[in-house]
Amino acid sequence: MLSFISFSQPTDANHYGSTRHHPDVEHDSLMDLDDDLGGSRLTCPGEFITSSQTFMRGHGTYVDQDEVIASVAGTIERVNKLVTVRAIRSRYNPEVGDLVVGRITEVQPRRWKVDAHSRQDAILMLSSVNLPGGVQRRKLESDELQMRNFFEEGDLLVAEVQAFFSDGAMSLHTRSLKYGKLRNGQLIIVPPILVRRLKSHFISLPCGVDLILGLNGYIWVSKHVKDIDQGEQGLDAEAVYSNKNDDIDDATRMAISRVSNIIRVLADYFVPLTDMLLLEAYEWVIEQEGDTKDILQEDMSDALVAAISARA
Repeated sequence: MLSFISFSQPTDANHYGSTRHHPDVEHDSLMDLDDDLGGSRLTCPGEFITSSQTFMRGHGTYVDQDEVIASVAGTIERVNKLVTVRAIRSRYNPEVGDLVVGRITEVQPRRWKVDAHSRQDAILMLSSVNLPGGVQRRKLESDELQMRNFFEEGDLLVAEVQAFFSDGAMSLHTRSLKYGKLRNGQLIIVPPILVRRLKSHFISLPCGVDLILGLNGYIWVSKHVKDIDQGEQGLDAEAVYSNKNDDIDDATRMAISRVSNIIRVLADYFVPLTDMLLLEAYEWVIEQEGDTKDILQEDMSDALVAAISARA
């Protein structure tokens, strides 16, 4: 788990000079940052990490005169004696079972292509979606002709990574009722490294806002909706595959904007996103009784991150 020790990197030249190895500084002492494996810290390209005589270099590092140096900006991670740097700005590396939010980019025969912030588009097969009526059967040619009634270009959806094709592309599915087309909200994009793996990535805040934290860095902030009950009448295609947003009152719109701005601020300060942290951040913002747009102001942003880090 990441622990945000500092939220901004010094930019003066003296900083980079001081982080290099100095005869009066013991190399191994600089690795105390993660001795208990309870946190990681940010590093910059060219910054000294540790001695190559004590630790092995991994991805994102190189060796220079018996020193392990960071080659990318990111977080230092250590597994036993292996030290790596996980880049801040990188594409999403999927795993089976991951929850992702994506956007339909193309409709092809018996499949949809989905932008999931990965190295290549994911694939959603026609056989991997729920049909109207909730009937479990083989997809027919008539279903293929109606594919655009389910998803079309530009639609947002939440899905689960089911498997991988031979070329490495993700295979998605939306067979569960909690997956499918997204409406009544807005999309926020953050670095995938900031989204922590949680027991549930579906979060309902007390302000009437639902969050879907996609492990690919796509976060959906929307109006709260009741859980869909399939019941005896089967799947309601009008509710699941509709392109029309519901009426949203002004208070809910304000709450959605407030939560979205909080996420943007935390992402700008490289704060890992969890359900508890987002709830605490929202409660702190409510206590300030300021306007929604004030959250993005530098003074309030600094105060928000400072308050959250103090509680953490």
